[in-house]
Amino acid sequence: MELRHLRSFAVLAEERHFGRAAARLHIAQPALSQHLRQLEHEVGVRLVDRSTRRVELTEAGRLLHDRTREILATLDRTTADLALLAAGRAGRVRVGFVGTATYDVLPRVAQRVRAELPDLELDLHGELLAPALLDALRAAELDLAVLRPPAVLPDDLVTVTLREEPLVAVLPSGHPLATATEVEIAALAGPPLITHPSGRRSTMQPLVLEVFRRAGLEPEIVEVGETGTLVAFVAAGLGIGLVPASVRALRLDGVAYVPLAGTPPTVPLVLAHRPGPTAAVARVASLITAVVR
Repeated sequence: MELRHLRSFAVLAEERHFGRAAARLHIAQPALSQHLRQLEHEVGVRLVDRSTRRVELTEAGRLLHDRTREILATLDRTTADLALLAAGRAGRVRVGFVGTATYDVLPRVAQRVRAELPDLELDLHGELLAPALLDALRAAELDLAVLRPPAVLPDDLVTVTLREEPLVAVLPSGHPLATATEVEIAALAGPPLITHPSGRRSTMQPLVLEVFRRAGLEPEIVEVGETGTLVAFVAAGLGIGLVPASVRALRLDGVAYVPLAGTPPTVPLVLAHRPGPTAAVARVASLITAVVR
């Protein structure tokens, strides 16, 4: 059953007149009659009654007309959806965020994608650690990841630096330096240091410990799994922390974010994905880059 025959029949069924239908289809009337004959031959039943000047549908014609409208509407929607998919404006994109980007970057990315790509399904995952994000990319469980990179960038993934962020101290609001305009690392001696996990589970702890060691400090370590938990522990008075400046978007009673004195150390934020991204993944990656930068 040819699609052009179904389209010709649909227009004829609407117009109930060969001349008007042929004009709408931009074909000659004999060609329209031939389309109808070929369609009737294929389905094995008469579809229209030509006994009067006005074309009337037979019972079979009415049934086929109803089904044809459904078929053509579905086909038109599918064609439009495929065009959106090819343009990267539809599909499903899974994005993971390291904990320190969950509160700042994730909400803005979600708003931007919703506004500019309403037909795209965005699957967001926050509060993940960088090693887990890299593993999920390699396992094709995520399409994009916003993370703090390890010391050596992975050569099997594409990474783009989004920005460098200064570290800030996160202190309990009752700390003597909580209201200071800036703080020296050496002045943070004493309370336990609340950090992300050690070893391969996080890329932040080695960076933070190096900052303290350069200042001659070896703090007591309290490890937590998520950035939100880190800030909550500080609010509870269990210690202090160093976090990227974007974590200030996580506002919690009992916490003060204080800049570090001098030229504070910075940590990069990168966007990573597998080589050869789909059009939709590439488009979301472009939006994330624009949002962060």
